[in-house]
Amino acid sequence: FRAALYRWVVAQAFASPCFIAPVAMPESATLKKSAILQSYIDNGDVVGICVSGGLDSKTVALRLRLAGVKVKCFTADIGQPDEDDINDVVKKMSPCGVETIVVDLKDEIAEGAFEAIACHASYDGGYWQSTGIGRFVTARGLLQAMKKHGCTVLSHGATGRGNDQVRFERYVNVMDPNFKVYAPWRDPVLLEEFPGRTQMLQFLQRHGIGHSIISQARKRYSTDANICGLSNEAEDLESLETPMTIVNPVMGVWPKDAPDVQEEVTLRFEQGRCVAVNGKLLKPLQVLKLCNQIGGRNGLGISQALENRILGTKSRGVYEAPGMELLGQAITKVYEAVLDRRSTSLFRQLSAHVSDQIYDGRYFDPSTRVAINAVWELAAPAQGTVKLGLFKGHAHFLSLTDCPHSIYFEADSSMEASEGLNPVSSQGYLEVSSVEAKAMAKARLIDVTSVWQKRRKLS
Repeated sequence: FRAALYRWVVAQAFASPCFIAPVAMPESATLKKSAILQSYIDNGDVVGICVSGGLDSKTVALRLRLAGVKVKCFTADIGQPDEDDINDVVKKMSPCGVETIVVDLKDEIAEGAFEAIACHASYDGGYWQSTGIGRFVTARGLLQAMKKHGCTVLSHGATGRGNDQVRFERYVNVMDPNFKVYAPWRDPVLLEEFPGRTQMLQFLQRHGIGHSIISQARKRYSTDANICGLSNEAEDLESLETPMTIVNPVMGVWPKDAPDVQEEVTLRFEQGRCVAVNGKLLKPLQVLKLCNQIGGRNGLGISQALENRILGTKSRGVYEAPGMELLGQAITKVYEAVLDRRSTSLFRQLSAHVSDQIYDGRYFDPSTRVAINAVWELAAPAQGTVKLGLFKGHAHFLSLTDCPHSIYFEADSSMEASEGLNPVSSQGYLEVSSVEAKAMAKARLIDVTSVWQKRRKLS
């Protein structure tokens, strides 16, 4: 009878539009105490929880509130393509009796994407790091919002095995070393209570909160998404015997399902940034949205990789990033025209460094900032209009025009007679080069045998 009465009281309370209750409910007396949560209660801390409206988010928010912790929830609007309405997150979290604040970070993540594209900061397997970009944008934006709302602790839902725990906590640490971080899935008490999804569902159901796991019915993997792209991993994708094609693209189609006719697209770049698509001037967010549509319908930007995680393990992922792939291929054509050989070599080194830093959760580190600044310096002359032909996952180069800083001159590279470089003048260069070549030969420093065969003989 008492249990039934309690459920009725809770239901009535949740039905009230003004109910936010950061107070411990009767069940808190039966909950196993977490030393970490108790310290927050004793210190009067306010915990800001990063939520998505999913099972983990609901479980953590309700569990902390039941324990008597002061809780406020925050969600980032980073243009999630798998979320029809970001305000649905507020509705999903409402039954947990918590306030949820939506922070609009779409312009910020579009800028992050532009920076990654200019740096060509893709990771293993051509992964455009949609998650890595999303994490520094989200951490920065939500931390600022949490401070405005009086929070003193940031809680994230990352597991103790992945990259995101490192990213979230390091970003908070470098932005505000005094701001606390709570990782519920490293709290021994919560790990014991919720070893799996079944226990989370049962916990929510005991409090009259429903939750359906869509992934079990429609897909067999988990997805992290924002306007930069999607990262699909876990569950069935963990087996290397499972084909990547079990993934149902959200931002586009598989190349085989793309149109049978080539689509031409024109992209205008100024200082390494796309400023217009098909002749129309657009802001970064608009460019990214449009390029996602164009690239997506033509099957661009779907890749798979066994990426090297921060902690040393490997993770299999299937990724989508149609807009970033389209823009990345286009800016490469401009770079090829304006960067000399040594600048290109330097760019590749800077690109690799920026890529690793974003992946490792070190976007705000000094070396990252210096590298990005150097890339923007190299990208200053990257001005031109690129036309590509998109066909079933491929982007074919059609033309590069209006590129005033190009160092490509047909006359110099032509195989035909021209007014460019005089072939005879190469004689002097070859004579100088031969001095070193002959010296190395005389010193018996040159080995022309197969390296592989020699290794086998030595072993």
